[in-house]
Amino acid sequence: MKKTNYGFVRHVELSFNEALEKVIAELQKEGFGVLTEIDVKATLRKKLDVDFTEYRILGACNPTFAHQALLAEEQIGLLLPCNVIVYVNSNQETVIAAINPAASMQAVDNPQLMEIASVIEEKIIRVIGNV
Repeated sequence: MKKTNYGFVRHVELSFNEALEKVIAELQKEGFGVLTEIDVKATLRKKLDVDFTEYRILGACNPTFAHQALLAEEQIGLLLPCNVIVYVNSNQETVIAAINPAASMQAVDNPQLMEIASVIEEKIIRVIGNV
């Protein structure tokens, strides 16, 4: 797994659909539900009539931690939910990636949020690592 300035990335030896299913299952094990699922390929085809690679954006949420974050910072919803992506890159490799919540919360000057983000970061790392 590679850590970037704003997320975690891992190439997996799975098909796109297998990776997508496994990511969702691993998120559930860590207490996340998928609130939104954006099929970028289908959306671009419908809206722009262009062909694009398989690319899915999952809006993952752990309700307990989301509630804590909202109590700590009313406008934190601007940075929620945690986005996780599954896509096929130009080399035909399946890639999974997720936002690093600690990196995104640095924009907010609230120590309570950083504590929550640290716990979520550990969970996201486990999700990516277990796929």
